[in-house]
Order: sequence, then C-alpha cells, then structure tokens
Amino acid sequence: MAQGILEKINIWISANLHAMVDSALEANSVKVMDEYIRRADRDLDTLETQIVTVGGSVRTLKRKYEEMAAAAEKLDRNIDTLLTAGKTDQAARAQSELNMKQQQAQEYYQQWQAQEGEYKKMLDAKLKLEARLSTVRQEREHLAELLKLAEAKQLTTKTIKSLNDIQGVGDQDIRRIGDAIRSRLDREDAQLEMASSRLQDQMEESIEQSQIEQQLEERRKRLGLGGGA
Repeated sequence: MAQGILEKINIWISANLHAMVDSALEANSVKVMDEYIRRADRDLDTLETQIVTVGGSVRTLKRKYEEMAAAAEKLDRNIDTLLTAGKTDQAARAQSELNMKQQQAQEYYQQWQAQEGEYKKMLDAKLKLEARLSTVRQEREHLAELLKLAEAKQLTTKTIKSLNDIQGVGDQDIRRIGDAIRSRLDREDAQLEMASSRLQDQMEESIEQSQIEQQLEERRKRLGLGGGA
C-alpha cells in the first residue's frame, strides 16, 4: 500500500506546472490549481498516516533485531563456557538454538532495513510534496491576483506597475506566470491604445468639422445670407 501512495505522491511532485498554469490562464480561473491542491493535500494526509505506521514498524523491527542479536551474543558466550566445562551435549543444543536466533536476527535485520528504506522514501516524498504544494499555493495566489488585474485591465487604461513585483519571485514556474499574464496585458494595452487612438482621431475630426461649420455660419451672417443650409 505504501508503494501505491508513493507513486501517487511522485505524480503530484512531477506534475507539469507550466501546463497547469497554461490551463488556468486559458480557462481564466484558478480552479485547476485548486483541484491539484485539494487532491494532493488528501494524498499527503494519507501519506502522513502511513508514515506513522511504517515508522512504528521500523522501531519495532529494530528493537526485535537488537533483542535477538543480544540473546544470540549471550548464547554464543554460554556455548564457550559449556565446551570449556566439557558439556558437549548441552553445547550442541545451545549451538542449534544459536543458529536459530542468528537466523531470526538476520530476518529482523533485513525487514528493519527494508522498512527503514521505505520510511526514508516516504519522508523524502512528504518533504518534496510539501515544498511543491507551497509553490503551487503561492503561484495560485499570484495567478488569482494577476487574473483580477487582467480583468480590470479590460476596463481601464491605467498602467499596472505591480506586475514588475513578481519578477524573480519564487521559481521558474512563478516567473512564467508573470510572463504569461504580462503578455496578455501587453496585448490588452495594445488593443486599448489602438481603440484610444481611433477615438482621439474621431474626436479631433469632429472638433475640426464643428469649427468649419461655425466659420461658415459666421461668413453667411456677414454676407447677409441668412441661416445655414
């Protein structure tokens, strides 16, 4: 079961954040990141429960190994004493028992080492996933804020200088968020600039036309031609 959860955790750790961010930007929503966080948190809780279980098993196996090894060492000394005393039959029985205890000790040792290896993998995966989740949560907040700025940018021509604040923050994925949103806002700026330019041209043309009509009306009055056509 531990191997299964480790595989799932490794999937979360190796998730392509670039693709995740692109999906969020495309959908104009952080839901895809919220879903990642929710599911990864759930599996992290499962992993932590299993870490406690495996950690307890590691300590139990280590204790049993040490107890069996100590018993075998004591028995080994007793065999020497029995042989010195000429008690060959008892020494033979003790040797048979020693062989059994040494075998059991070896089995406990192997199980202990295997479980400890699994335990270390789980702890390592836990630390990596926690770090990954921290990054995703930070990126999620940056993305949510930037999406709001992008939405607001569609309604105003006010320059947003806070975009520069995210440069160099976090890892490459966070910078990618800023670059992606910055490009989006740059395009919006260009569109707004074009729209503003067209509006300005129309206003200037309208003002110029009004001036011409006013000048013509003044000429008509001076020439006694009455009202304009």
